[in-house]
Amino acid sequence: MENQLKDLAIALHDIGAVKFGEFITKVGLRTPVYFDLRIIIAYPQIMSKLAKVLWQLAKGRTDITQLCGVPYTALPLATLISAEYNIPMLIKRKEVKSYGTKKLIEGNFKQGDHCIIIEDVVTSGSSILETVCALKEEGLNVTEAFVVIDREQGGRKNLERKEIKMKSLYTVTKLMSYLLEDGKVTPEIVEDVANYLKSCQAPISSVQETIVHKRLQTRFSTRANLTKNAMASKLFHLMEAKQSTLCLAADLTKTDSILELADLAGPHIVVFKTHVDIIEDFTIDFLKRLKELAKKHEFLLMEDRKFGDIGNTVLLQYKKGIYKIAEWADLITAHPVAGASIVDGLKDALNGITEPRGIFLIAEMSAKNALTVGDYVQRAVSISKESDMVIGLVCQSDIIPDPGMLQLTPGVKLSNSNDDLGQQYNTPEIVVNSGADLAVVGRGITEAADRLAATLEYKQQLWTAYEKRLCN
Repeated sequence: MENQLKDLAIALHDIGAVKFGEFITKVGLRTPVYFDLRIIIAYPQIMSKLAKVLWQLAKGRTDITQLCGVPYTALPLATLISAEYNIPMLIKRKEVKSYGTKKLIEGNFKQGDHCIIIEDVVTSGSSILETVCALKEEGLNVTEAFVVIDREQGGRKNLERKEIKMKSLYTVTKLMSYLLEDGKVTPEIVEDVANYLKSCQAPISSVQETIVHKRLQTRFSTRANLTKNAMASKLFHLMEAKQSTLCLAADLTKTDSILELADLAGPHIVVFKTHVDIIEDFTIDFLKRLKELAKKHEFLLMEDRKFGDIGNTVLLQYKKGIYKIAEWADLITAHPVAGASIVDGLKDALNGITEPRGIFLIAEMSAKNALTVGDYVQRAVSISKESDMVIGLVCQSDIIPDPGMLQLTPGVKLSNSNDDLGQQYNTPEIVVNSGADLAVVGRGITEAADRLAATLEYKQQLWTAYEKRLCN
């Protein structure tokens, strides 16, 4: 393999895939050496040899069931490997389309499939991590990436922090030694590149750090790659695909009424929020039918249980009892009043649950004179950072610094108003400009004469406000 690697290194240099001079990398670093492997598509024989050598990194493996090339340069290599070795291939779109299947990952796969990522060049590892996030959201098992060139600038460590092992054909140092041995570069160029590698490392988690201060001006499709939780990523993509930020609060007490509402509004919402303990005729069959509607219309189920007890108690409330919330609710809400242990208890309740789940911590409430103020709010924000189970905060204002977290804001109506029990309502534009990514609408729809028309009106106004927010 050593001779093959040397011959390929020389070939890549000769076709201009390795360049020397002054360049800027994807993550904004100046570099005296640049790798442009896109050019290999013009040289089929070299591309074929490179694909075969790259797949030797999998020698002896029998557990690989899928391949995914990072868009776009690695796609030809992944395609050749797939065809040559009969390994099914997946394609990750750059973004979810608003038509057709609306999928981010294309291919034929099932949850638990072991997928290997194929990449051309790694600097910070951000592109691989974005792909890993999208694949894991679909239930795939991703633990390794096969790479042509490791630029030795921090990417390997960044990937290891996320438990992704990287195997590479070349490091820059090794590649330069091959080129020097064949007289393609001078010792001075090799020394210049070596000094550069010692002094210039890519930022850790560079993608997230560059836009952390721009949560309200960053599209959901981008923020989907910045979250620590697969359910949060799924929700971001769902909002973008359906062009909806509407969470419908179904505070109804009869199962037929709830199911009728879910079927009517389902195509236009992203989350259907329930209070299962107020349902007067609850049955397990009701949950089965509700889950079928969620799958049919592509929305998530949130049980607004507002857990607020010690860790062991919330574990039992979440997992046990007649409702068995952990088995069917994609999302839940919880008060952080008991501290971080409440999140630990809820997470422990998910032992045996394979589907991703998410928690919204309640930092602020829409009720008049609520006690969720001051230091309590800041402690809620702090707790939210400590667990990948927490995907966002229920709040009324822009208190979330992390673009990978969601703000869920209740109390939305088409006009400002109050009810007789202290609930305060704000308009869609006000809540979105106050930071809401996901807006809760209840009585504005459930008490409307035409529920479908009301749903469409809220959906349109909320999305328009979101699009305007991106431009401000």
